[in-house]
Amino acid sequence: MMRKTAMALLAGVALGAAIPQMVAITAAQENSTQNTYEYLDLFGDIFERVRVAYVEEVDEQKLIEAAIDGMLASLDPHSAYIPPENFQDMREQTKGEFGGLGIEVTMEGGFVKVVAPIDDTPAAKAGLEAGDYITHIDGESVLGLTLSEAVERMRGEVGTEIVVTISREGAEDPFDVTIVRAIITIRAVRARTEGDVGVLRITTFNEQTFENIEEGIAEIKETLGEDGVSGYIVDLRNNPGGLLTEAIKVSDAFLEAGEIVSTRGRNLEEADRVNAKSGDLTDGKPIVVLINEGSASASEIVAGALQDQRRAILLGAKTFGKGSVQTVMRLGAKGAMKLTTARYYTPSGRSIQALGIEPDILVEERKIAETEAEADRRTRSEADLRGSFENELSDDERRLLEEERDRHEAAARLRQEDFQLAYALDLLAGLAIYDRNGN
Repeated sequence: MMRKTAMALLAGVALGAAIPQMVAITAAQENSTQNTYEYLDLFGDIFERVRVAYVEEVDEQKLIEAAIDGMLASLDPHSAYIPPENFQDMREQTKGEFGGLGIEVTMEGGFVKVVAPIDDTPAAKAGLEAGDYITHIDGESVLGLTLSEAVERMRGEVGTEIVVTISREGAEDPFDVTIVRAIITIRAVRARTEGDVGVLRITTFNEQTFENIEEGIAEIKETLGEDGVSGYIVDLRNNPGGLLTEAIKVSDAFLEAGEIVSTRGRNLEEADRVNAKSGDLTDGKPIVVLINEGSASASEIVAGALQDQRRAILLGAKTFGKGSVQTVMRLGAKGAMKLTTARYYTPSGRSIQALGIEPDILVEERKIAETEAEADRRTRSEADLRGSFENELSDDERRLLEEERDRHEAAARLRQEDFQLAYALDLLAGLAIYDRNGN
């Protein structure tokens, strides 16, 4: 009896302790709700005063859109309101054809920052680089503009000129760049061969990317033969990202199994994890992935998955560091809202937000210039000495020697044009030699 009484007392004490806590939580929630309504009333009051008392007549719709822009911009650089006309442009961009300059941008320090120029677009041809800051558009400062407003000013009729003022690290002063707007038609993947290596240059992740990857790998195999491919280079440099679904498909194309990416939002119950399905399109051949500071978002998902699963060697420079997922929410006829709803994590559980992905081999891009005198000294050998006698080679040996010399000269030219790509080819050649020796 005493035991039951004691248990009842304990239960009563516990219940008595819980009731004030529940009351406190409810009161806090009510207080928070009350504060929210008060600030909404404040917003309405300010809006009405501006509408009635501002020195000039205001466009009420633009005023409300500006308020929405400011609210979303206060969250992070990627959340934004998308007006109806811009929403249509965004849908066209994911399909691979749109009008504009051909750059992926974000907002940083009040200025527009170039994440990456897209290959073969007006911006790329004009020399814009990842990391550039756009400080002025047609002579007007971008300070005070939202990202949507800045992007809208950079849009315009195809064939018209725009002058952007660029601030670039290493340049003494800002400088102007004139760009002619054009219809941007993006081929998401370009495939080619360098010797016995297949090179897949992925420029963006749109609705065509995975399909282009399949076609590109098939073309490479047809060119070199099924057994003639020693490895692949996946070039993600200056790829600003795109669709998460395409990044998952592309990662899966190179993996037989294992996790690709996981996403976690505010509600942990809605966390998602994606695993690869069986079927490596490259048949397990060695892969080198090229990355740099212009590789962002979906590019980082692919690079992180292949790195963590030990499927590829990452070579180049640290990536941009965008580790968040945006969801586009339709707002009926009023456009849409792009809202950051989750962080993504690589298979090892890394969040790369604001950190980026470090390459396995750090190779900064650089140009190699060589004077004629240096080239002359480099090519002198025993054969140049007066009176030296020739090596007795058969015709087949001489032909193989000349082919080898041609390959080395081509590699030397490539090192001057694209040092990182040349380094990746050398790495794959070394892996092939290592493999042939049975190690």
